[in-house]
Amino acid sequence: MNHTKRLGIFGGSFDPPHIAHLALAKHAIEQFDLAELRIIPTGDAWHKAHTLTPSPHRLAMTRLAFADVAQTVVDPREIDREGATYTFDTLQELKAEQPEADLYLFIGADQANAFKTWHRWQEILGLATVVVADRPIEGQGGKASQWHNAVSPDVQRLDMPSLNVSATEIRAHVAHGTHADTKMHAWLPAAVQHYIEKHSLYR
Repeated sequence: MNHTKRLGIFGGSFDPPHIAHLALAKHAIEQFDLAELRIIPTGDAWHKAHTLTPSPHRLAMTRLAFADVAQTVVDPREIDREGATYTFDTLQELKAEQPEADLYLFIGADQANAFKTWHRWQEILGLATVVVADRPIEGQGGKASQWHNAVSPDVQRLDMPSLNVSATEIRAHVAHGTHADTKMHAWLPAAVQHYIEKHSLYR
């Protein structure tokens, strides 16, 4: 019986955090029997095409979104870090802090496709087990195998429900003044929606 502590890492811009992020966290904790899942909002996202919302807002929204999800800890280290921030540095720090823990890095399908462009990606594979959150698609039984090619033969798969929601679409909805519609209630935790309205974000 393996009693090694399993520590999960789930990073992202969380601009804003939405129901698919919460679903990933809950499924990750359950499927991989995690002792803890660190939710890590990115700092200086060098790879992002759009300008991110200021980090204090993204951090506050992330804390609100995950407040009621047991075994999650919102970790601000990438926001606090000076300059460009890399997943490799975060994993190295966590391994130094908790050398006894097995690290599990949870990424999305789009991130998996770009994985070999990541800073020191080969060393990431040595520090953590990479897990790709894969939404089931009809008639694509062998879908997980493509991550073996894109990332590594050791990549694992997180089974996720198909949730048709994206932060890009949420931001566009708010920008067009449709933030009060029923879609927004379905997409966002109530506390996050209230925060966006209170601080007039994405207008």
